[in-house]
Amino acid sequence: MTYAIEAEGLVKRYGDKAALAGIDLRARAGTVLGVLGPNGAGKTTAVRILATLATPDEGRAVVGGFDVTRQAGKVRELIGLTGQYASVDEKLTGTQNLVMMGRLLGLSRAEARARAAELLDRFGLAEAAGRTSGGYSGGMRRRLDLAVSLVSRPRILFLDEPTTGLDPHARGELWQTVRGLVADGVTVLLTTQYLEEADQLADDLLVIDQGRVAAAGTPEELKALAGGHRLDVRPLRPADVEKAEAILRTRAVGGLLSIPVHDLAAPPAVLRELDDAGIVLAEHALRLPSLDDVFLTLTGAST
Repeated sequence: MTYAIEAEGLVKRYGDKAALAGIDLRARAGTVLGVLGPNGAGKTTAVRILATLATPDEGRAVVGGFDVTRQAGKVRELIGLTGQYASVDEKLTGTQNLVMMGRLLGLSRAEARARAAELLDRFGLAEAAGRTSGGYSGGMRRRLDLAVSLVSRPRILFLDEPTTGLDPHARGELWQTVRGLVADGVTVLLTTQYLEEADQLADDLLVIDQGRVAAAGTPEELKALAGGHRLDVRPLRPADVEKAEAILRTRAVGGLLSIPVHDLAAPPAVLRELDDAGIVLAEHALRLPSLDDVFLTLTGAST
């Protein structure tokens, strides 16, 4: 199997604190590796090492076949990076931001302008090309930021919480962009605080907690760690919550009760019992574990 990114035993310390305490990770070429973890888990530190912005105290990492420490220059030729906050110059237009990056990367003026026009069109920013980016919406700035990271046509892209602060519509637009990049063969390492985002985009997942790998696998494999199906019910009348708690032998959270289901024949019987007790339900659902369940099971933290 071909891996675009491989790391073994990465350790990074800041004083007496270990931001990374020996993590391993692998990203298959042409896929999305999602990296999850609570704040301070070490996600951004790992990205900084893989993108050659920091050096590990121990361990090794190879990106695109090159060692990130000994061959950092080669790695930088292959990668793009978008951080948690848009880094475009708000006093420049969309075109000027992209042309400037192209020129810094050694493109001729004509090549830089052609690449800028191509990217602005691809990211739906052509009509705003001549406007200063300071007047762009948050979603537009994030798309321009991602376009800047793609000027060099990287085959490996690091996205460090790229949709932080975006509204659902803008987030969905960025998801579509990422899917398009992967379809073109780009490998993406995505860190995110949005579990739905990881579920939507990631082919493989890595959960980091306190600088260590808590679990790794496909989204389906990780969901299996959180158990099987669950039945969720929400009584219509607040006065019935306590009665439902007694029947289901569990505590409600915000009026919602959730119980594990080990036999798929059981939910109808449970619902009949609630009905016989005169409990009217506002909603009920049989569902598989979500990444939220996985996250809570593995880290004990909530995003």
